[in-house]
Amino acid sequence: MVKHVVVLTEVDNGVGWIKINRPKVLNSINIEVVELVTEALEKWKNDDRVVFVCLSGEGEKGFCAGGDMRKFYDLKNENIESYANEFFSKEYRLDATIHHYKKPIMVYMNGVVMGGGVGLSIGGSHRIVTEKTKWAMPEMNIGFFPDVGASFFLNQLPGYTGRYLALTSKVIPASDTIYMNVADYYMESANWETIQSEMRTKQWSAESIMVDLDAFIQSYSTETPGRSQLSVEKEEIERHFQFETVEEIVDSLQNAKAKGNEWAELTVKNILSKSPTSLKVTLQQLINGQSQSLLECLEMERNMALHFMETADFYEGVRAVLVDKDHSPKWNPPSIAEVTNEDVEKYFSSIKV
Repeated sequence: MVKHVVVLTEVDNGVGWIKINRPKVLNSINIEVVELVTEALEKWKNDDRVVFVCLSGEGEKGFCAGGDMRKFYDLKNENIESYANEFFSKEYRLDATIHHYKKPIMVYMNGVVMGGGVGLSIGGSHRIVTEKTKWAMPEMNIGFFPDVGASFFLNQLPGYTGRYLALTSKVIPASDTIYMNVADYYMESANWETIQSEMRTKQWSAESIMVDLDAFIQSYSTETPGRSQLSVEKEEIERHFQFETVEEIVDSLQNAKAKGNEWAELTVKNILSKSPTSLKVTLQQLINGQSQSLLECLEMERNMALHFMETADFYEGVRAVLVDKDHSPKWNPPSIAEVTNEDVEKYFSSIKV
């Protein structure tokens, strides 16, 4: 039986092509995917044949739906700490490599771009979204936390939008990604085949590649259809998410709800459906990340991830969303008030593996 190749790579006409090839699972990433993408980038960084890199996902439904979290659930009674440390260490190292890569990395963010998929795309130099893009940091839905450098990049977003997206796991379209500067160009997905064909014949020069690549993508780009909804909601987000405790954020939303604010009503309902532990740990994570570099944030997140591997809420969240799919998690503790500061602080203590 021929082994399925999970990452397709080739060098052609100055372009290093990387395509994640797991379309049946929306190109979710496991250790093998991380290792193969890393290997290609390492091999090409000093290869004069490669002027720039193009990163994409197989199929029309998703660039990358994130890490293969079901794997952690299946290993929960085995040697989970060793596997988790290897996966998160390698994944976060790859994310850092993309951020700091000396050559341009063009990322085609078509369809689902979530969690680990955001980690792969956020550091790209030329990031393209389409009418099919669905972008999110959805970790709160499974009792986890926004990782892959979110402590760093969510703090770069306008105002308190990063906190809002982290605590609600809101899925946003292309117009919002451009507004937040987590993507650079919008184009119709129907153009992608033509663009790839032209990339394989166009003359690329290393000396002028940043300008040339920008002009090339711009020639296919258009304005995003419709105004960014997040920009419309900016005042609401600023008013309610400025606080540094989850209790204050919830109280602010509840007060607005009592006055008939429908947005606040929907938002507080969303937040209160999440793991209270995840909510409190995530808000503290974002506060800590305000004063840290990307690499410091990634190391903090590696420790946090290992702590979450010992947390019942993580396995309960994965069960409810990815295993049984009943979407009715039973969080423990069940309320925000029952999660103490001491409970939160332990997620930021160092773990040696």
